[in-house]
Amino acid sequence: MIDDTIAAVATAVAAGAGSVAIVRISGPQAEAIGRRLFAAPGPQPWESHRVLYGHVVDPASGERVDEALLLLMRAPRSFTREDVVELHCHGGLICVQRVLELVLAAGARRAGAGEFSQRAFLTGRLDLTRAEAVSELVTARSRRAAQLAMAGLDGGLQRRIGGLRERLLDQLAELEARVDFEEDLPPLDAAAVVTELEAVRGSLLQLVADAQRGQLLREGLKVAIVGRPNVGKSSLLNRLSRTERAIVTDLPGTTRDLVESELVIQGVPLTLLDTAGIRATDDRVEQLGIARSRAALAAADVALLLFDLEAGWTAADQELRKQVPPDVPLLVVGNKADLAAGPPRAGATAGPAHPADVCISALSGAGQEQLEQALLRRCGHGGDQGLQVALNRRQRDLAATAAEALARSLEAAQQQLPWDFWTIDLRAAVRALGEITGEEVSEAVLDRVFSRFCIGK
Repeated sequence: MIDDTIAAVATAVAAGAGSVAIVRISGPQAEAIGRRLFAAPGPQPWESHRVLYGHVVDPASGERVDEALLLLMRAPRSFTREDVVELHCHGGLICVQRVLELVLAAGARRAGAGEFSQRAFLTGRLDLTRAEAVSELVTARSRRAAQLAMAGLDGGLQRRIGGLRERLLDQLAELEARVDFEEDLPPLDAAAVVTELEAVRGSLLQLVADAQRGQLLREGLKVAIVGRPNVGKSSLLNRLSRTERAIVTDLPGTTRDLVESELVIQGVPLTLLDTAGIRATDDRVEQLGIARSRAALAAADVALLLFDLEAGWTAADQELRKQVPPDVPLLVVGNKADLAAGPPRAGATAGPAHPADVCISALSGAGQEQLEQALLRRCGHGGDQGLQVALNRRQRDLAATAAEALARSLEAAQQQLPWDFWTIDLRAAVRALGEITGEEVSEAVLDRVFSRFCIGK
């Protein structure tokens, strides 16, 4: 039984921005706190799911703090299945913070991160997959990521995982019955049990594989654009992001610091990092920028090594290629394709003209589509066709754990061990799937899951 009342600002608040902000109150004292602080002129009835107009008033001084709307949602017809009051105030910092302070002074407790969603889970309003989908919808960085979150919020993931868990429970019940009452029951078809366990394991492995594509859509990638000075890194960043984020000149060493730009390609959010050109230099400021470039390269999900097609592939380019960490996927891109018709300048290597995976012109945009496709392929994105639901990291790890447990159970079957050896790992698989949906989950796990949510959700 939840016996306290919580409150928080449920909307993004920034200084001088936003016309409306919402203070959300949930719990047994929500309506009483609303009545204490809200003055509604005229005969406006306090009915559930009805909007009232009035003012938030400081009960100690009688001061009108803000002109506002109040929305009352009585249990169980609310997000948390508790009594909920929302005060719709003016946006910005001052008004909404003053209203929240009055709500807290009237008896509410400041909500923790994700505590409203956690209460929705505890009261049975949401299963754990739906609750996590709420957070993913709020933080979605692309339209496709939002669609996947909505699929989870609509129960698609819960039905998939719940259905697989039920199939395992059916097999577990049959096996445990034979452990205790085999003499009183008809013989169990071991081959049929093995077939069902293999089918469920195959479905789990597919979900784990799909999770990688879903992770790209949710979290995106950090792409470090590296190369010698003046090969066109800043021009490429501006071309891909369709904005003038970076300064473009003919002078080498123009970029002294990291320049970031975010964009979405085929539903995948990308953070482009335009790094300082890596070269030997005595300029102290440029040296700092180069050090940051190397750090960004080590932390990137994929490196895009840009070189000048007009100059050709040089020894300096080859040396820079060696500096890319072996565990960072690399895409070699030749730039200035529009200028590369003539013979290469001095310093180009002999032999093959270049090792480019893609050739482009950052100036004209030629080859941009091929570059985008190659970039997504290099980081493992094969498209999201047919992707209806996608596990998050926590869910993926648990699904992989369940698949591994089923593999051990199948090994026991292959060795023709007694039924109770089959059930040990089968129970572990059932528990892991129950942790995904929240049917078998500890308080510590819940706290860890909901602590990642934003305040007020």
